[in-house]
Amino acid sequence: MKRNICLWMFVLLFSGVVAAQKPEIVQDYINTYKQLAIQEMIRTGVPASITLAQGIHETEAGQSDLVLKSNNHFGIKCKTGWQGEKVYHDDDARGECFRSYSKPEESYSDHSDFLKNGSRYAFLFQLDPTDYRSWAYGLKKAGYATNIKYSDILIRLIETYNLQQYTLIAMGKLAPSDEVWVGTKPSTSPSATPASTPVLETSVKVVEETVAPVVSYPSGEFRINETRVIYSRAGTSLLSIAQQYDIPLSRLLDFNELEEEEVLVQDQLIYLQRKRKKGNSEFHIVQKGETMYSISQAEGIRLETVLEYNKLEKAQQPAAGERIYLQQVADAAPQLQAVTVPKISNIPVEQTTSSNEMEMVVHKVASKETLFSIAKKYNTTTEKIKEWNKLESAALRKGQELTIFK
Repeated sequence: MKRNICLWMFVLLFSGVVAAQKPEIVQDYINTYKQLAIQEMIRTGVPASITLAQGIHETEAGQSDLVLKSNNHFGIKCKTGWQGEKVYHDDDARGECFRSYSKPEESYSDHSDFLKNGSRYAFLFQLDPTDYRSWAYGLKKAGYATNIKYSDILIRLIETYNLQQYTLIAMGKLAPSDEVWVGTKPSTSPSATPASTPVLETSVKVVEETVAPVVSYPSGEFRINETRVIYSRAGTSLLSIAQQYDIPLSRLLDFNELEEEEVLVQDQLIYLQRKRKKGNSEFHIVQKGETMYSISQAEGIRLETVLEYNKLEKAQQPAAGERIYLQQVADAAPQLQAVTVPKISNIPVEQTTSSNEMEMVVHKVASKETLFSIAKKYNTTTEKIKEWNKLESAALRKGQELTIFK
């Protein structure tokens, strides 16, 4: 009985540690490390809300002796196989061995890998990443902590400080500019963010909403640029179109520069024969929301031809108002759509060749890939990919090419 009373006294004291911290100290911790939590979620899938809640609790909002001497934000002990630096700290027993890191981001990365690669935590990654309650209870069930109130502590922190918003930002379901501050505003002092921690600065530039022009097309078969075409709705089976018009599916896909799609992911024109190499008009003036693919479809001209005429690569998209040549090669390529890319600050000079340099890659969408999985692969967000490629929704088609800035 006496032993149980002592245990409960310990639990109450332990669970009250973070609650005793001033809200501004907790908020300062969140402001300092939220981007690391977002980046780790994109990289590994560990919810940013859970990562931040664990970090706040385990470090007493950055004030604990352990974190101050080891940069260990998650109370991860040495365990078998740890080859890194070590420190010794009293926890469940006296003088226990804990992992030590040279900088906070190493701790955040190791924490994500510890969960992602640990077999006992594998079931957590089958959960909805927005279900922070199940994640919190799952961590306790898997034996992450001995405190019987561990799950409740994490849930309370997530709900008190609105940490769920960082999970939504990582998933692209919430724009960084829509972040809601809880408690104090972020500190503007240089010490608020570790000098070695990369921070993605949120652009405040107002970007016009991308809306494709609305065009009315007749029902059934008609012609554009002397080429047979129909207008089909999203969800229409391409095989059914091929069968209805007695065209091999492979040829229908080829006519429309599509690759192995089963159904249309958006309303669009579908050509029933190969498009022409010259347009019916001399020029096409780009409307807001149009792409080179949509222009090639609207004008009944082959995509590779119109790209060649205008000296463009497949991933490049012209800006609204630009003139696209449809019958001959242009003197110069049109101006491209403006792309807002995140600026990376606070990175040591030796880690980058130029403060403004960003690498552009073209990603070809594979079968069953989603916008979220692609964003994780390139350590970015779904909102950025949608912005870079002027996407109106998260719908993708196999073979679609996306511009990614790294």
